[in-house]
Amino acid sequence: MESNGGASSMDLETVPAEQKLGTVSLPLKPKFEPLTAHEMSGGKIQFRKVSVPQHRYTPLKKAWMEIYTPIYDQMKIDVRMNLKNRKVELKTRSDTPEVGNLQKCADFVHAFMLGFDVIDAVALLRMDELYVDSFEIKDVKTLRGEHLSRAIGRLSGKGGKTKFAIENATKTRIVIADSKIHILGSFVNIKVARDSLCSLILGSPAGKVYSKLRAVTSRLAERF
Repeated sequence: MESNGGASSMDLETVPAEQKLGTVSLPLKPKFEPLTAHEMSGGKIQFRKVSVPQHRYTPLKKAWMEIYTPIYDQMKIDVRMNLKNRKVELKTRSDTPEVGNLQKCADFVHAFMLGFDVIDAVALLRMDELYVDSFEIKDVKTLRGEHLSRAIGRLSGKGGKTKFAIENATKTRIVIADSKIHILGSFVNIKVARDSLCSLILGSPAGKVYSKLRAVTSRLAERF
């Protein structure tokens, strides 16, 4: 009992550290919520307009719901078709989650206008590293008349066989619209596909292009 009384008599009065040192306690760190895309743009609504070519007007009407649904529901972007100006108009909303969504949607609609299927073009909304590269046959070699027609035939192959072979080997999608060529894919894959197409334009036989393509794609598979 005595020992307990001694212990209680020895208890020391605790003094806060601020009083000992004579310092003032710092306020707690403020916690800021991340800015929304609407706030980052200063509360301004951003717009994009994509022109609709004459020959893509009917396909756009048929595939409108397939284009509208991912843009409005998933990317949270308002979209409408302006019949007077023949343009697809896109604008941000107050609940748009990311600033880049507007440009992604514009690229998606533009890819459809170039001739890509909705299933292929919608990948532009899902993945960041994809883009569309375009060039003309005359950029590679100046061809006229029948020579140009034969070059386009070499690019497609019988029943589109050559085009499909390049697409499957390089994991890209290719649209040949008259003398214009559009390629959808990642940077490295587009380069491989473009090199193969350029070889065909310059007159290389399809068999030679296939063998070179196999070598390049096997090398890429080893690297990644």
